[in-house]
Amino acid sequence: MRRPAHEALTVELFPAIDLRDGMAVRLVQGDFARQRGYGDPVALARRYVTGGAHWIHVVDLDAARTGDPVNRDCVLAIAAAVDVAVQAGGGVRNAEAAAGLLDAGVERVVLGTAAVRDPELVDMLADRYPGRIAVGLDHRGAGADVAVGGWEGETGTTLDDMLSRFASVPLAAVIVTAIERDGMMSGPDVEGLRDVLEGSAHDVVASGGIRGAGDLAILARLESGGRRLAGAIVGTALVEGNVSVEEAIAACAASV
Repeated sequence: MRRPAHEALTVELFPAIDLRDGMAVRLVQGDFARQRGYGDPVALARRYVTGGAHWIHVVDLDAARTGDPVNRDCVLAIAAAVDVAVQAGGGVRNAEAAAGLLDAGVERVVLGTAAVRDPELVDMLADRYPGRIAVGLDHRGAGADVAVGGWEGETGTTLDDMLSRFASVPLAAVIVTAIERDGMMSGPDVEGLRDVLEGSAHDVVASGGIRGAGDLAILARLESGGRRLAGAIVGTALVEGNVSVEEAIAACAASV
């Protein structure tokens, strides 16, 4: 039985593991030409769980780019290797792909490109899998289009458009990634996240630019309209050793 997700009144930490060719990697601003490798993703997931993480966030970068789930076995291997909840995304563009993950041990699936191009798919999956479907909204700044296809395609659809479209859909969360900050260690988009909290009733998970414990403490205290963030995805800062899982969790509890 998997360990239940953390239920304390804190921002949930989601250590991130991005997959490419079966290995753990990090990209800079989503640029596939600017990649750093970090070895065995299963070992990395176990390390994060040993540190106290209650979730692992996994992205199949190859699938996000092409739609071909070449790292699906690796995603499922991570889910099988840890006793915590796994949130997975990247290239989930039809019901079969989502079901293949959810029925095989992944707790929550994130739809990004499909959410823009086929929003009715999100509607259907959210109804079929209550509390297990999230929408990933990746953008390059205020007013910019939501990006798709591994961040290589634009859409003509803004973040506000997407929040409005899914306002009444029972999503587990909306995951908002500031692409220009991702992998840059430049700090999170605090004001943009504040706007999302104001514009959505869903749980909001922040991603992009988090440098360490100080940024997580700021996000833990971020509040708008009586609402706070539900979670924060941290990738580069953890894998580069700028912050440990233990330190990150403590910072996420700064609002308590």
